[in-house]
Amino acid sequence: MTSSTSRRQLRRAALGWGLGGFALTAALAGGMTLHAQGIAAHDSRAPVNYAADRIELQDRENRVILSGNVVIEQAGLTVRSARTLVNFEDTGSLRIQRITATGGVEVTRGDERASGDSAVYDFNRRIITMAGNVRLRRGSDTLNGGRLVIDLESGLSSVDGSAAGGGAGNASGRGRVTGSFAVPQRDKQ
Repeated sequence: MTSSTSRRQLRRAALGWGLGGFALTAALAGGMTLHAQGIAAHDSRAPVNYAADRIELQDRENRVILSGNVVIEQAGLTVRSARTLVNFEDTGSLRIQRITATGGVEVTRGDERASGDSAVYDFNRRIITMAGNVRLRRGSDTLNGGRLVIDLESGLSSVDGSAAGGGAGNASGRGRVTGSFAVPQRDKQ
């Protein structure tokens, strides 16, 4: 095993321990079943389809502005918002670089649903970041916070209490992450 491979595995283990607390806590609590259909299991290399009430191509700036009932779909993942800016690269064929969605953003896949004020889907880094009044739901389980980061490459998700990842919130200067997990009920037989 090379040193680079070893470091990569160690980094993923550390990320899984530090950032994957939500999924681990949920699994240990027995309330939230980990499904392969969740947002973090998404194929970020699949083609992207979109629809909106209005589409404006700004060719010189390499961007498209979608507004009004925006729906973006990619391999079972759906992003809905009021307005979305799509940045692309034009090297003979168009390649999406980033999607920035604002206005009541909702990201769904399978039975998992995340909502917030805004979201950025970075195709190069394969990361979706949602900010502002974030709520992650899977079945009846919920997790609320200021910012949600979904790493589509590693499958890890993290939530913190403030939209900026470290600013305002309560009197101590930090927001709080809150949630609710269902507890399996025993049969009384």
